[in-house]
Parts: sequence; structure tokens; C-alpha cells
Amino acid sequence: MNMSNIDATIQYYNQNAKDFYTDTVSGDMSTLLDRFLSYLEENAYILDFGCGSGRDTKYFLEKGYLLDAVDGSAEMCRIASRLTGIEVRHMYFHELEEKDKYDGIWACASILHVPYESMVAILQKLYEALKDDGVLYLSFKYGDFEGMRNGRWFTNMNEDRINRLLCDVPLFVVMEMWTTQDVRPDRKDEKWLNCILKKRK
Repeated sequence: MNMSNIDATIQYYNQNAKDFYTDTVSGDMSTLLDRFLSYLEENAYILDFGCGSGRDTKYFLEKGYLLDAVDGSAEMCRIASRLTGIEVRHMYFHELEEKDKYDGIWACASILHVPYESMVAILQKLYEALKDDGVLYLSFKYGDFEGMRNGRWFTNMNEDRINRLLCDVPLFVVMEMWTTQDVRPDRKDEKWLNCILKKRK
């Protein structure tokens, strides 16, 4: 994994945490969140993997779910902890070492900051962290661009790219795959690829 690109991305979020929080915290994600939750039982244990502002963690908590939340940016962790009232753990994605712990993992606009060549290793860790029949949500900016843009690394995905990746990691069953517009009013021209995957037995 090229840590220089990862470190540059983390530094971007540390330096721009307040602006990022303001830009994202009020976005209405309820349709996507509820679609993910429809696969889980009440009181399920969820990991918000790259929680950013803490917006989605707060939604899950208010619905009565058990939550762990992590982020690679120490400054985002502080902001998200204040918003949610729980301790958000500072952790890089490749440091995940949990085994059979979570009913669901929510990775919304997070692992898109991982280079494509490193995705297999991250998906393996997510697989191991899920319980049997656990559910994983992923979202990516739509397309095939990969590289640094505006101070951050992005790995965009379209249907072909994500399907190739999942063939390389035959650990999940695809339950749903669909595209959406960005929920931020000033970015409605941006398109996202959403995936709900189930851990393969």
C-alpha cells in the first residue's frame, strides 16, 4: 500500500475537517441508510468504517443500533466524537483486526481513498470482521478515475471495475448494486455507485 498517498489524504482531512463537517453533516442519507438497515436485525452491531463527520453513526445510534466508529483522520475523530457522544477510534483501514464481530459494516465514501491494488486486502479484513451472513455497504464516486485529486486519493468505481474486484475477492454475494446522485445540493451532477454485499459462507 502506497502510504504517501494515504498520508496525504489523511492530512487533507485533518487540515479541512471543519469545512468537511459543515459540507457533509446535514446531507440527507436516510434512504441509503434505511436500505442498508433493512438487511439487519434490531439492535445489530454496526461498524462505521471511515465515519467522517459522524453523521451516519449518529443516525444508527438514534435508531437503537450498537456502534463502533473509526476514521483515519484524528481531527475528524474528535469532531465525530462530539457529534455522536461515543468515542470514535483513530485507525487506518489496514489496521482493522476484528474477527466475526459485526452484523453490518457501513463503508460510505471511505475506502474510495484506498488504491485499487490495495482493495483486496481491505475487503479481506472487512470480510473477517463480519459475522456469518454479515452485510457490507460500500460506495464510490462513479467512474474509472484513479489518482490524486484536490489533495486526496480517489479510486472511482463503475460496474465493470467493482465486478472485477469482487471476482478477485470471491468472499461476498452481491445483494444490490445501484447508482445515486450526490445528496449535497451543489453536487447533484456527481454520481455514486452503491453496493450491498453479504458475507459468503
